[in-house]
Amino acid sequence: MSGGATRTTALAVGPGAAERAGRNLAREVPVALTYDGTTHAVMLASPGDLEDFALGFSLSEGIVTAPGQIERIERVDHAEGIELRIWLAAGLGARLLERRRAMAGPVGCGLCGIDSLKEATRPLPTLPPGGVRLAEGDIARAITALALAQPLHAETRAMHAAGFWTPGEGLVLAREDVGRHNALDKLFGALARAGRDASGGAIVMTSRVSIELVQKAVLARAPILIAVSAPTDRAAAAAEAAGLTLIARARGAGFDIHTHPDRIALTEVPHDA
Repeated sequence: MSGGATRTTALAVGPGAAERAGRNLAREVPVALTYDGTTHAVMLASPGDLEDFALGFSLSEGIVTAPGQIERIERVDHAEGIELRIWLAAGLGARLLERRRAMAGPVGCGLCGIDSLKEATRPLPTLPPGGVRLAEGDIARAITALALAQPLHAETRAMHAAGFWTPGEGLVLAREDVGRHNALDKLFGALARAGRDASGGAIVMTSRVSIELVQKAVLARAPILIAVSAPTDRAAAAAEAAGLTLIARARGAGFDIHTHPDRIALTEVPHDA
């Protein structure tokens, strides 16, 4: 069993039977992100790949724009949780005032506790048209590859995952977390540390698509976001405005293209219902 799961027992009830059975539960711990000695956010997250998380969160929140703007990241374990101490290059403290959060973030929400409601609809850059193009069958291949790259979910059945997929390489990287937005931040941190550009492929996710996932994908310059569940209306509207190809309900050979379908080569000519 990995360090991302805790062993416990449960009373397993089935038709005509009830018995004690061993179960692995996903670990969920408070993770405090501090910048230059000041706490900026406290998130409930899985305890793995936290250096990726610290970097990806810093990038997606606009606190830094490049990995080199972080001098070092230190992990400190406490009885109550984990502290990630992030030390910024000189002169970057003003970004914290713009993106300040005083929050304890539950795993289901990436916007809780934002000081200003304007941050929930922050303006996004417009992605350039064109770029990477996927075949229709690539969608199912990407979803299948991500499903095979989730060891913690196989143990616990309680994890989200985010992956980066390209037509030429397949699944390049994947990260897991109990929170879907945490998994995406971990992925972006891993991509940045590997020197990879998200504009060259598609982001693949196990979750529904809420607006913060669209925001993070666009800010990372990813042209395509694929998810197994549906988007919210605000997420779809933001994807349309930003030029992001949003694909949802990707299960088996079927999927919905909500925005900018020109990046997907379809075998059948679409027609209006």
